[in-house]
Amino acid sequence: MDLKLIGKLSLVSGSTAGIGFAIAQKLAEEGARVIVNGRSQAAVDDAAGKLKSATGGTVIGFAGDLSKASVAEALAQKHPNVEILVNNLGIFEPKSFEDIPDEDWIRFFEANVLSGVRLARLYLPAMRQADWGRIIFISSESAVQIPQEMIHYGMTKTAQVAVARGLAEALAGTGITVNSVLPGPTRSRGVEDFVDALAQKEGKSFSAFEKEFFEKVRPTSLIKRFATPDEVAAMVAYVASPLASATTGAALRVDGGVIKAAL
Repeated sequence: MDLKLIGKLSLVSGSTAGIGFAIAQKLAEEGARVIVNGRSQAAVDDAAGKLKSATGGTVIGFAGDLSKASVAEALAQKHPNVEILVNNLGIFEPKSFEDIPDEDWIRFFEANVLSGVRLARLYLPAMRQADWGRIIFISSESAVQIPQEMIHYGMTKTAQVAVARGLAEALAGTGITVNSVLPGPTRSRGVEDFVDALAQKEGKSFSAFEKEFFEKVRPTSLIKRFATPDEVAAMVAYVASPLASATTGAALRVDGGVIKAAL
């Protein structure tokens, strides 16, 4: 299927690894020009090199922490005409509620929510002028089923869904769509490192830990495994395309059926 993305300038925040990298690769494969972002220049250079080699596409690197206003503004000044904004930047950390200080609540909100809000605000004027654009927030099934082991993370994922819906309402009747995408447990780099550490601690293989995880922790999963970043990226690429012009204000699940609701 031709997603009609050739030449579209896209930005994927937090895209040097995991889901963000897979999204950047899929967009580049479809002919979009892709801005790859990470905190360090070395990581950005490495990711951009891999993407160029794999896709032969136009890949632009931008190093900087986009949870900081000054960095986001510098990016918007350097690349003012982003047409597809994928707010993938995010952090997570299992921690008991009683042990989460105010500073962590603020840090998680700034990284997971405000970074995307700020980028959307910066790029909306150009999208309005063109009367076309795509804004996508990478949320999580944790937006609906708040994990007790990281309530602060779940809060930010719910907030992303709310922002996406509200912004879509504000842009009604335009050629700009805004959606959130809710992956379920996905074998991204951060999750893989976390699971590997736990599995080794318990003397288990990854596959054995995965089986037990979906039996006890996410029993509602219908695929009974971690999704791959590529499976999430396929959904995002479609939503980013002109073909998805009637999809806006939606919370789109790529959760493997973890969320036990019909709608």
